[in-house]
Amino acid sequence: MNIEPLCHIQTAFKDKFGIPRQSGLIPEALGILEFENNNFNREALRGIEDFSHLWLSFIFDKAIKDGSKSLVRPPRLGGKDKMGVWATRSPHRPNHLGLTVVKLLKVESLEKTISVVVGGVDLLDGTPIVDLKPYVPYADIVSEAKSAWVPSPEKIFKPKVFWKEGVRELLSGEEAELIEKVLEQDPRPSAQKDDKDSYVFKIFDYQVKFENGKEEFRVSNIKKL
Repeated sequence: MNIEPLCHIQTAFKDKFGIPRQSGLIPEALGILEFENNNFNREALRGIEDFSHLWLSFIFDKAIKDGSKSLVRPPRLGGKDKMGVWATRSPHRPNHLGLTVVKLLKVESLEKTISVVVGGVDLLDGTPIVDLKPYVPYADIVSEAKSAWVPSPEKIFKPKVFWKEGVRELLSGEEAELIEKVLEQDPRPSAQKDDKDSYVFKIFDYQVKFENGKEEFRVSNIKKL
């Protein structure tokens, strides 16, 4: 059985470091699903704007070369304790399929393409999308669901973010805001939070360097790629 991507999502996240660990954590993180403007796609997308949120099925294509693992180290357990891969959302799983919820912002129909713009994404730029379907609250919300070892958002540490003088001004307001939101989610590897004095990651068309403080981060350099 072969599964062909419907499209490849466009996001600001150019490498794994910095991607939100779950969807919805950063509403400002946008994604664009760009479809060819043909009869099938026009008909297939009819009615989608009646829904506020979508499920996206995708492929962890960058993890394929690493193969699958039966045991992984979830970030929320500090990156030290192991869990079965099917008890986690790790990309290192058989078939490398992922599922995420995003907010539908708008659908734009142009001469050659149809763009579906979504918010709250947690996907690498260029991730293959293999299906999308509406999020239906009455069926998809499970009120009695529990997640024993996954902490609630209010219990997750959020560092303060500062900027070296003159660095923030190199970016647009939207770019700077998204970088701040990413850093507030503490993107450092869970098992190596204090191992390095600084970290570098790619977002938009920039390489961002930030200094690693105990309870705060300081963006010290922005380099155009």
